[in-house]
Amino acid sequence: MDRVSGMSGQETVSRILLEEPVRRSLFRILRENVLCSMATVATGNRAHINTAYFCYSRALELFFLSDPGSLHCRNLAEHPSMAMTIFRSAQAWGNPDRGVQLFGTCREAKGPHARNAERLYGERFPPYMKTSAGRNPEDRRQGEQLRSYRFYRFVPTRVKILDERVFGGGVFAVASVPRLRSR
Repeated sequence: MDRVSGMSGQETVSRILLEEPVRRSLFRILRENVLCSMATVATGNRAHINTAYFCYSRALELFFLSDPGSLHCRNLAEHPSMAMTIFRSAQAWGNPDRGVQLFGTCREAKGPHARNAERLYGERFPPYMKTSAGRNPEDRRQGEQLRSYRFYRFVPTRVKILDERVFGGGVFAVASVPRLRSR
């Protein structure tokens, strides 16, 4: 375990994502939160940020539903590099905090990834499935809008976890995300 201390008193610790405390912490943060902030690269290398509801798989794929014409989705079509933060905004300064930063690539989910995203999203947000089914006029109208949206699949390659109850005050656990290579 490599430790790097900063002038601010914060510390970065290199960990392995397969370590049980790291995985437990990461998936606890994902489970306890439903909103994320996503940073994308806009034209002229300018930063853009957006917020969305998300779901996730055990393989650490994160999915969100969005309008392909939105700025962040147009940015992703040109530059798939993305960063995401997930944390509870009601945390109190001075108490043990918890959150995660993820770095990787994001593209529109297609085929089995899109079907998996819809299943996971529907499990996490049951009103999505009700609205998509369109059983009453309001749901049908909203369902039409939802059908114009697409699921996006974010695949992190690195995570930076702040879980002060697990790793200590001001300690960031940084880990690479191992991926199976498809042949």
